[in-house]
Amino acid sequence: MGHSLATFIKQFFSHYLPVQKGLSINTIETYRDAVKLLLCYVSDTLPKPVDELCVEDISETMVLDFLEYLEHTRNCCPTTRNVRLGAIRSLFTFIARQEPVLIAQCQQIRAIPKKRSKHKVIHYLEENEMQSVLATIDVNSRTGVRDKALMLILYNTGARVSEIVHLNLDDMQLDDAPQIKLLGKGQKERHCPLWPETVDALKQYLQKRKPKDNKGESVFLNVNGSPITRFGIRYITRKLGVQAQGLNTEIKQLNPHVIRHTAAMHLLRAGNEITMVSFWLGHADINTTHVYIEIDMEMKRKMIEKAGAPKITEQTTWLQPDILKWLDELNRRPELCAGNF
Repeated sequence: MGHSLATFIKQFFSHYLPVQKGLSINTIETYRDAVKLLLCYVSDTLPKPVDELCVEDISETMVLDFLEYLEHTRNCCPTTRNVRLGAIRSLFTFIARQEPVLIAQCQQIRAIPKKRSKHKVIHYLEENEMQSVLATIDVNSRTGVRDKALMLILYNTGARVSEIVHLNLDDMQLDDAPQIKLLGKGQKERHCPLWPETVDALKQYLQKRKPKDNKGESVFLNVNGSPITRFGIRYITRKLGVQAQGLNTEIKQLNPHVIRHTAAMHLLRAGNEITMVSFWLGHADINTTHVYIEIDMEMKRKMIEKAGAPKITEQTTWLQPDILKWLDELNRRPELCAGNF
């Protein structure tokens, strides 16, 4: 009789991830999706009902086959594959702690390496392109005032879409020293000051904001008065990006993360230290911020101009030694090889 997988999974999601590790809801949902995909794959492969699966049913070979299934059948990129694998390894790390008898099996699964992925090019907007996006917003339309406030706060703060979704009225200070409080990854709080233009746009939006629930605290709402979702914000940014293509054809598909990249690039170009930009964006590792320096050709051009080119002096003509010249001419003048013996 094997060890029931359902018992471990319930403890993993109900206590270990939220309580012991303190992970956010978004991270837990990502883990949940990975485990669901794995369970369905194992159930179909064996075949065996999901609720009857045992830990022993999920071997190293089974997990490797599942990862191949993700890439070749579901067409997942290596990055997504690695995210799924990370969730699976975390689950089996927990199982090994709970049941020492399964340590050997769990170690084999935890030893599966992540797959190297290609370095993706980061897309961002130039200053004139961002101006084109903002210029396309019709403040006289039904959602124009909201969309303007939303775009400005995304650009002003470089916030993640999840941080804007969870932004509440109490997190904003619009009078003295205007700023907002953002709750980022790992439940880390940070404060970002606001431009006067952002403050004005937010005040105009708050005057027209009509929540469906009088106790609604979310700042940004959809057309029905309910809290806006990540998908709703992505829809808005994509729509504005398409509209802006009429003014600037260089603009590619726009989404909240492109605006975050745009804010980061413009902060660096303004001469801010990379450590300050890292704090501003809420990066846990400054190496994450370094990628912006790597892709900005304008900053690279300024760096090389400051360094200057080396001074090149006239090269002295190389004089070939006589013996080398004689050897080169052997095949052209056979008589050189002839001798009197």
